[in-house]
Amino acid sequence: MLKHTLKATVLATLIATAAPAFAQNAALVNGQSIPSEMLDFIVREQGKRGQAPTPEMRSMIRQELIKQEVLKQEAVKKGLASKNDVKYQVQMMNQAILANALREDYFASNRPSDAEVKDQYKKIAQMMGGSEYRASHILVPSEDAAKALIAKLDKGAKFADLAKAESKDPGSAPNGGDLDWANPNSFVPEFSQVMVTLKKGEYTKAPVKSQFGYHVILLADVRDTQPPALEQVRPQLEQRMMEEKWQAYQEKLISSAKVK
Repeated sequence: MLKHTLKATVLATLIATAAPAFAQNAALVNGQSIPSEMLDFIVREQGKRGQAPTPEMRSMIRQELIKQEVLKQEAVKKGLASKNDVKYQVQMMNQAILANALREDYFASNRPSDAEVKDQYKKIAQMMGGSEYRASHILVPSEDAAKALIAKLDKGAKFADLAKAESKDPGSAPNGGDLDWANPNSFVPEFSQVMVTLKKGEYTKAPVKSQFGYHVILLADVRDTQPPALEQVRPQLEQRMMEEKWQAYQEKLISSAKVK
């Protein structure tokens, strides 16, 4: 009776002392630990993607980790880890993971202030505000060709018909040259500077040269515009500002690196 009691006490003591260590492992594969923290991390990541952290999902992830660990151990046993192409792939993955970790850390620590966001919004609002123009154009490669089109328009030819037949702009030609509503800043300077001087329904009496060729421009309409409210565009604006900051930070790191 005493022996049975002693065995039970010893067993209970072993279980009690081993439980915390065992709890740290999601599994042991051939003596190699798969930490519970790794399993927890993957479950959380799946939760961020909208998958509810059910016991079934947790079990599936655990089984996948076990499978990957078994395969990894077999690859190591075969000496595959020392192959150059494998080492380089692992190195590239490590670089990508750490670079992404740095990016996330930078984003978390360098959020733009409210004053910075408002200042940037003010600059963009000034560019977006004012007037929008609905213009059409016919793009041709030579000045003579543009002059010939203007002569046809003077004789009563329809602008849309000429654009469909002769414009070299594949984006607007099928629509009769229509460029839809746009801010003047959307166009190259040579184009917008002439466009804003036209009256509704008026077309250019001389070809307009740009880097793309020669334009004949028709102004269909003009309307006043208001930029969207700050709160409406704040998430996109903050993201854009962060990307610009991150780009500048990368360039600073690269320029200061000692590369031989």
